[in-house]
Amino acid sequence: MTADPIRILAVDDHPLVRRGIATLVGGELDMSLVAEASNGREAIQQFRTHRPDVTLMDIQMPEMNGVDAMIAIRGEFPEARFIVLTTYTGDVQILRALKAGARAYLLKNFFHKELLETIRAVHAGKKALSAEASYQLAEHVTDDALTPAEIRVLRLIAEGNANKEIAAQLSVSEETVKGQVRNILSKLGANDRAHAAMIGLKRGIIES
Repeated sequence: MTADPIRILAVDDHPLVRRGIATLVGGELDMSLVAEASNGREAIQQFRTHRPDVTLMDIQMPEMNGVDAMIAIRGEFPEARFIVLTTYTGDVQILRALKAGARAYLLKNFFHKELLETIRAVHAGKKALSAEASYQLAEHVTDDALTPAEIRVLRLIAEGNANKEIAAQLSVSEETVKGQVRNILSKLGANDRAHAAMIGLKRGIIES
């Protein structure tokens, strides 16, 4: 037993997930769950109050998502250590989380030994990715990234807008939109607009 257990903050909008984390951590002598939060705003408040050693952070939550919460917390506490615990495996989502300060990225189905080992590793200053997250990053590492303008068009496509409607909303010509749609389909390897929207959602380029 260590004299100073690893102090953990669990952030997830699902009470059952937080309960599972509490049960798992509760069985470890070298860990202590010091606080919980159900969204990003609560996470910031709880972090300020408890200054945990490691924070388990979900991505998709109401009010404020996990990425924005990590950026805000690291703005105040640059040494904060995060493990993203999520159901989302999109490579763009993973990169966004890593750039925001996540030291590890795990899927929620790894709720036992791997999570405990990752908590200890991150507390020791190491980084870790689940096998699935590593695969997703490797799969798309050489892809051409969409430009911000193309991401805006893809988001409007996913919302069901036709080219003419997209052009009107973005104050550009319909020909410009058609060119951007061609680029999007090519870069994503998509068969059509609906397929492109599906890929964009799956990879985390856009959010539902």
